[in-house]
Amino acid sequence: MQLRFSKMHGIGNDFVVLDCRQHEFPLDAVQIRALGDRHTGVGFDQLLSVEPARDPSCAFYYGIWNADGSPSGQCGNGVRCVAAWLHRAGALAIGENVRIESPSDPVIVRLLGAHEVTVDMGEPIFEPARIPFEVAAAADRYDIRVGNETLEIGVVSMGNPHAVVVLDDFHEPLRMQSGPLLSTHERFAQGANAGFVQPLDRTRLRLRVHERGAGWTLACGTGACAAMAVLHQRGEVDDSVAVELPGGTLRIDWAGPGHTLWMTGAATFAFEGEWPVPAAMT
Repeated sequence: MQLRFSKMHGIGNDFVVLDCRQHEFPLDAVQIRALGDRHTGVGFDQLLSVEPARDPSCAFYYGIWNADGSPSGQCGNGVRCVAAWLHRAGALAIGENVRIESPSDPVIVRLLGAHEVTVDMGEPIFEPARIPFEVAAAADRYDIRVGNETLEIGVVSMGNPHAVVVLDDFHEPLRMQSGPLLSTHERFAQGANAGFVQPLDRTRLRLRVHERGAGWTLACGTGACAAMAVLHQRGEVDDSVAVELPGGTLRIDWAGPGHTLWMTGAATFAFEGEWPVPAAMT
C-alpha cells in the first residue's frame, strides 16, 4: 500500500499530514512508529490526520499521534499546519474563522496569510484533577521530586498536560536531565509535556520542551501557551508575550481568567510524498 502524505512543520516542530476525509485512518500504532522513524521511515514529531468532523458544529476533525504511536489530545503547532493544509486544499479561506475539532476540545483557526495562522486555544485549565495532576490542593506552584532534585513547577492543561519549570539560566544541565523524568512522572497520570522557561522580560520568554511521546522538539505550540499561562497566572508577564523556541518564535495572547488564549505563528510545507507501508504491516 502506498500512503500519500504531506510533510509540514510549525517553526521546526515537524509533522506528517494524512488526508482522511474520504476514508478511515489507515495505520495502527506499529505502523505509526515505522512511519515516524527518522532513519527508515519519513520521520515526524507528530502524525496528523484530517478527517470529517464528529461534532456538527465543526468543519473538520484532526487526529494527533506521537512518534511512539501514542495518541495526543492537542498540538498547537499541528493545528496551524492543519489550517494551512486545508487552505491549500481549497477548504479554508484567508481571513475566515473556522471551528475545527481536536481529540480534546474544538479550536477556532484563522489564516492571516497562506503560511501564518492564529488559533483560539481555549482557556487554560489549572484545576489539578482536570490536567490530571496528583496533588491535595490547587496552587500556582508545586514541589515535585524528580530524580535527585526537587523542582518547583506550575501545571496547566492546554488540551494536553504540561509541567512548567522556570529557570534563571536556560542552559542549566538540570533541564536535559529532568525533561524525560518529568514527562513520565507518576503524579501525571497521562504523562506531561515538560517545559523549561527563562523569562527575559515581561513580554519575552525563552522555552525548550520535552514532549511526552516525542522527546525534545524544536518547538511546542501548547508548551508555549502553557509557559505563558503559568507565568501570567503568577502575574509575571503581560497579556501579549513572544515565546522564543529553538525553531522560531510564537506570539501568545491571553487576558487572564474568563478569556481564551490565542497562539499565532507560521505553518510551512516541506514536501509531498508516498510511503510504502511494509507488506507485513498491511
